Amino acid sequence: MQGQDRIDSLSALLKDTNISGKKKDKVLNHLWEATIDGQTRLAMTYADKIIANAKTLKNDSTLALGYTRRGICFSYLTNYKNSGLEYYKALKIYKRQKDSLKTGYIYLNLGLDFSEQDVMDSTLYYYNKALTNFLTVKDTVQISKIKRFIADTYGKKGYYEIGLQKALDAARLLEKSKDSFEIHMSYFGIASFYHELKDSLAAEDYLRKINTFFERNKNPRWESTAKLRLAALFLDNKEKHAEAIRFVNKGIDLSKALDFKINIADGLLTKALLLQRMGDFKQSELVTKEALSFSRPTNVKHSISRSLILLGELAVAQKEYEQGEIFLKEGLGIAIDASLLTQQKDAYQNLAGLSEIVGSNQNALKYHKAFKKINDSIFQKERINKVEEWKLIYETEKKEAEIALQEEEINTLNEKAKVDNLRKGLYAGGMASALALFGLSVFGYRQRIKRNRIAREKQEEIYKQEIEHKKKELTSQTLHLVQKNTFIQELKENLENLRNSPEKFKVEFRRIVMLLKRQNASDKDWEVFKSYFSEVHNDFDQKLKTLYPDISEKEIRLAAFLRMNLTTKEIAATLNVLPDSILKSKYRLKKKLELGKETDLNSFLNSL
Repeated sequence: MQGQDRIDSLSALLKDTNISGKKKDKVLNHLWEATIDGQTRLAMTYADKIIANAKTLKNDSTLALGYTRRGICFSYLTNYKNSGLEYYKALKIYKRQKDSLKTGYIYLNLGLDFSEQDVMDSTLYYYNKALTNFLTVKDTVQISKIKRFIADTYGKKGYYEIGLQKALDAARLLEKSKDSFEIHMSYFGIASFYHELKDSLAAEDYLRKINTFFERNKNPRWESTAKLRLAALFLDNKEKHAEAIRFVNKGIDLSKALDFKINIADGLLTKALLLQRMGDFKQSELVTKEALSFSRPTNVKHSISRSLILLGELAVAQKEYEQGEIFLKEGLGIAIDASLLTQQKDAYQNLAGLSEIVGSNQNALKYHKAFKKINDSIFQKERINKVEEWKLIYETEKKEAEIALQEEEINTLNEKAKVDNLRKGLYAGGMASALALFGLSVFGYRQRIKRNRIAREKQEEIYKQEIEHKKKELTSQTLHLVQKNTFIQELKENLENLRNSPEKFKVEFRRIVMLLKRQNASDKDWEVFKSYFSEVHNDFDQKLKTLYPDISEKEIRLAAFLRMNLTTKEIAATLNVLPDSILKSKYRLKKKLELGKETDLNSFLNSL
């Protein structure tokens, strides 16, 4: 039974007043699975009922599952703050139960959330934690799945060749499992890598396979994604623009039915770009504004910036120069804040062209220089990425060779440790020889185990020493920051006394003050401090970002100093501000963390 008929049938079972708690739980889970991809808000109500039923049954495993499913609903609705909170509730239970498989699932979902927000470092952090748990339980399907996600992340970092290699490896592993859904999900990554590597035919082949599979299996979420990816692939192929429009319209309709905001925004932007290439600027402008209305609430910076820059291009094309400049500058501002180099390049290029049109040669030169600088930076980044990718490929191959060698050694030891079944007719001398050989094999094997244990203990001792060293370095770095900024503050106070000095000192005075301001608590000092702090305090900043995705770097910095038990006066000296300013910042941080009046901020931070 498929689709709505299955949902209706299960709903009827749920209305049975005699249904037992365990059976009710089973029905609710089936209903959640039947609705999550097509009716996410309805699936949320079933997740709530799973949680309520689990609390009645006092079943922690079911409760954790309910939290997980509620988290997935929030993820689908792009409410990543709430999804993270639900995942952490489930994680707490699974860790207490020492369930490595389900712990791995939670880390995987957290990684997916960060991937959707383009936070790549956090994405890889959680993916690798998931992989560690899946390797512990030797779950081939999940290992393949997480490898696929890791491959996708390499792609987002610009490592396309190694990403393609890892994506193909993951697909081959999945094909052995016969899991059709996961196999076709892996094709998404492969298609993206082929697209980036300019092999459009291979990319199209994989995307058509995905589209056919999800269309046939009535999965609107992934069918919509496949159709939108095909439309984007055809952007620069005039012969396929008509087919691209059909794909993008269908993809947008499916996404709207799901309230899948990110897909809606991406789909509308793809449609607007198609219309622009087809010369229909007015309709393209209307569609871009609609795309912007969906991307702004999700706060996906690259989508917002791209939409604004496109609106600027369309305004200029229609000779609405003032409006075009407004859109381009707004899009540029967002691109700069989010470090989106490609969007910055496009904005500067369009602003340079606009300045030439309106006869502002000075601005045209300024924007052209900025464009060239960004373009050179992108080219340099691509070169660096390429070198890093080659290095990564070499190190990966080297590591895989070492693992293969270790496995070969283990197999050899296992073979030596085996003794053929002794037959009844063995002569006493032969039996003695066999036993002696067995004894030597076992002795050699035990010696190898002993050596490995000693090596492992030495390595653990080295790790302990490293942690102690980092703790000392962290303390030293903290004192350095405090002393440095205290010195600067005192020096600035002394310089203030020069105001009434002869005129010749004023220029020098301003120059020194500005220099000191630039040096004050530099980002480099903060990054060094943060690296030590993160290693000593178990990725404190990652936990904060997971629980509170909108937390700023300044707020994380304040939280880290509070975790170090620095006083308000010491923090003020470190950041070169007044103590009153730190008190206000602490109040705002507590509000951001949604802590009640009775909850102590320092105690909460120390509990993370």
